[in-house]
Amino acid sequence: MEQMEKNLLKTVADISGFMPGSAFSLRKNGAGVERHSTEHVKILAKTDKPGIDIIVDDNTVGESIHIPVILTDSGIQDMVYNDFYIGEGADVEIVAGCGIHNDGCDTSQHDGIHTFHIGRNASITYTEKHYGEGSGSGGRILNPTTVIHMEEGSFAKMDMSQIKGVDSTFRKTEANLGATAKLVINEKLMTHGEQKAHSDVTVNLNGEDSVVQIVSRSVGKDTSVQVFHPIAVGNNRSRAHIQCDSIIMGKAKISSIPEIAANHVDAEIIHEAAIGKINNDQLIKLQTFGLNSEEAEKVIVDGFLK
Repeated sequence: MEQMEKNLLKTVADISGFMPGSAFSLRKNGAGVERHSTEHVKILAKTDKPGIDIIVDDNTVGESIHIPVILTDSGIQDMVYNDFYIGEGADVEIVAGCGIHNDGCDTSQHDGIHTFHIGRNASITYTEKHYGEGSGSGGRILNPTTVIHMEEGSFAKMDMSQIKGVDSTFRKTEANLGATAKLVINEKLMTHGEQKAHSDVTVNLNGEDSVVQIVSRSVGKDTSVQVFHPIAVGNNRSRAHIQCDSIIMGKAKISSIPEIAANHVDAEIIHEAAIGKINNDQLIKLQTFGLNSEEAEKVIVDGFLK
């Protein structure tokens, strides 16, 4: 494996050196490269379309699953379907992510459709990072779709971030929650140059006492464009909180369109949204410690996106 590929894996999936001893699947340039299952986590190649099935046994606790994707050839058009079946009472960590290195003039694109079936009283922590780099003029495009089905008493924490270097992204997330299920979605996004990013999130609170928390933090620089459209629908006694905070810089454009709907008298749904520039007092304070304006901006932005 080349050093550039190792660096991509480190950036998007926190993998150093060899693949971890836990369950993993590595996809490169539109094809599966390597897979490894464990006693309680099976990773199987699909037979009808590109992608894998990840099957976690009931009551599996403490295992981690890595499923990174990297594109290193210019002009790759990749579509993959990954289905996760999380057994009742299981508690696992899933680390995904896609890195694109494009030194050519053709567009490289990865579209991933991840569908989660989370069993009764099961729990997952899911981390997904997107990143683009390379000296070529070809585009770096990522269009992820995430579908989440949560049974009674289940829990999911979804941390999804776009680090930098992605020219265009359209993210679609849809979740359906059963009774007492809880979902936490954290989105973090950085755009610069002429990049465009659009994120649609729809959560249907179908079960009694289901809960969702959606938090979006983004920074838009230069002439980039961002649109964030979260929707929470309370179809039963339930609670939802949506929070969207953005820093706008340069000539960027940012739209935050939170939408809430209550179809039950005991649905409690709250949304908050704020867009603004960096506070000038913060810049001045940091500059008194010896930082120049660019360094001070970086400290503020990095702290905001942590």
